Amino acid sequence: MIMFFALCLVAKAQLRTDFYQATCPDLLKIVRREVQSAIKTEMRMAASLLRLHFHDCFVNGCDASLLLDVTDSEKAALPNLNSARGFEVVDRIKSSVESACSGVVSCADILAIAARDSVVLSGGTSWKVLLGRRDGLVANQTGANNGLPSPFETLDVIISKFATVGLDVKDVVSLSGGHTIGLAKCSTFSNRLFNFSETGSPDSTMNQSMLTDLQNLCPLNSDGSNTAPFDRNSADLFDNHYFQNLINGKGLLGSDQILFSSDAAVTTNTKSLVLSYSSNSRLFLSDFADSMVKMGNISPLTGSAGEIRKNCRLVNS
Repeated sequence: MIMFFALCLVAKAQLRTDFYQATCPDLLKIVRREVQSAIKTEMRMAASLLRLHFHDCFVNGCDASLLLDVTDSEKAALPNLNSARGFEVVDRIKSSVESACSGVVSCADILAIAARDSVVLSGGTSWKVLLGRRDGLVANQTGANNGLPSPFETLDVIISKFATVGLDVKDVVSLSGGHTIGLAKCSTFSNRLFNFSETGSPDSTMNQSMLTDLQNLCPLNSDGSNTAPFDRNSADLFDNHYFQNLINGKGLLGSDQILFSSDAAVTTNTKSLVLSYSSNSRLFLSDFADSMVKMGNISPLTGSAGEIRKNCRLVNS
């Protein structure tokens, strides 16, 4: 683990906010314009782009391996299949960036900037994005299947998956706050609605009126493709309302609600963090930004490692 943190420190030293200042001076403007256009078309896209960066960084580090259309594609891994979205938006951003400065900017950096812009354009906080990542040459479907946190896992397992990539309990809670925007399919939370953990009853930690609404949205015989907002009554605004919902039993995923309601929430300190963030928006937004920078520093390829892909979906020939 010490070696891992040493590598992170080296990476952090190599990533810089002004990495493209001379080689692609309009980069941030170009990405912002494209993200703005995508969100204008579909508000949900903000959450989708934020999630792409998260799902990329947890597997092989922040190297845009998630974007590759290859045999071992991470897109086909269970946490991403028919779920990860926004790839066409990334293609459009990349195309615009290539028109301005060809062969200079990595797809991994585009994901990092697009994630930040998605938060800002949804009403959240901004942060300076460290840049200089290069693109990976391989995807890792097994890594995506095993390394990405699942909505069905216990809090201890989720915390341990974050720890594997150098993130701590505060990062678990603040980054879960990314669920203040976006939608989830019934298939990711319907296990809570009828026969939770083989009890024959719904999850007792779920608010009763929300439970009734979700049972109607996701009946037992449905295909699980209907969607519900992560943050009930504040679906599109990046704020601390998600944490207020957890206190009221209105977390959508099991992995959301256990941050407050599980026994482990007390022993691991996630419950007290939820309480802090629910009453202090500024603290949440500040911690979220710090955690995003930290996550963006997970094992990036720098220097001459990897490549700058011409097309985000393919390694250069």
